[in-house]
Amino acid sequence: MVRIVLPSVLQAEVDGQRVFDIEAQTLGDALRALPVSDLLLDEQGELRAWLNVYVDGTNARDSGGHQCPLLGVSEVRILAHIAGG
Repeated sequence: MVRIVLPSVLQAEVDGQRVFDIEAQTLGDALRALPVSDLLLDEQGELRAWLNVYVDGTNARDSGGHQCPLLGVSEVRILAHIAGG
């Protein structure tokens, strides 16, 4: 079981729910199981560019992206990029 924590910008899309507990083998499987999966993954199943996803504190892009294995992982934290000017 992996705990997925959504950023506040996505919580509005799921009636304020912040945490989801999901059973999945890979990060992509876990993200596809969420009700906001279309906002997290592009048409090729890759992480959208505006997201940073951390698997137990390690950037998922450095660990295989959507193919990152989740065996032994306790938390996936999704963060949205913030831009300003």
